[in-house]
Amino acid sequence: MAPLPTDVFLPDRLLHESIEKLQDIATLFYRRNLSLGTSSNYSILLRREPFALLVTASGKDKRRLKSSDFVIVDEAGKVVGGESGERASAETALHTMLAQRPNVGAVLHTHSVWGTLLSDLHAESGGFIIEGYEMLKGLAGVATHEHREWVEIFANSQDIPALARQAERRLDDPERPPLHGFLLRNHGLYTWGRDVDEARRHIEIFEFLFETLVRRRSL
Repeated sequence: MAPLPTDVFLPDRLLHESIEKLQDIATLFYRRNLSLGTSSNYSILLRREPFALLVTASGKDKRRLKSSDFVIVDEAGKVVGGESGERASAETALHTMLAQRPNVGAVLHTHSVWGTLLSDLHAESGGFIIEGYEMLKGLAGVATHEHREWVEIFANSQDIPALARQAERRLDDPERPPLHGFLLRNHGLYTWGRDVDEARRHIEIFEFLFETLVRRRSL
């Protein structure tokens, strides 16, 4: 990764460790058919003040991400570090919006068969409820299988800044249930966590439950 401007200087060890964590995530998700080809994107918050977010560069094969396949962006999504010529993921605005929220230190996005199917099946309802499954207890703050988890579905859009504003309004709505993640129709899952391990756990929980729901419908 190219040297950073002095105003976004970060310890080499922090940067190296963060890149390795996202490389491991990409390999894991590829093997589980959650991130095939150039789909998906991942990010880790490196620093909150001033804001610095490590995010996958655009168009990278998740089977084997290189250390040069990442960029660092500011709160506006502007690239401030990385290999010359590399662009941030086209969906960076969603990452920067989520990473600026309290207690969010990592954002992960996957493209699974199960999530894609459910995002289309329930799109007209704006989402769906998952309840009664023990695996729900893997979501942060959930202590019982009796929990009712609402999974919001947003229409897919190429206008990512507008989509990020829409998602932010939903997340800030006190009249609606809180979210651990959301789906984009015919696209994929976005979830987050205090750190990359919690975000990875949320991906695993959601994707297990998505597969369970679709398989149950087929019985």
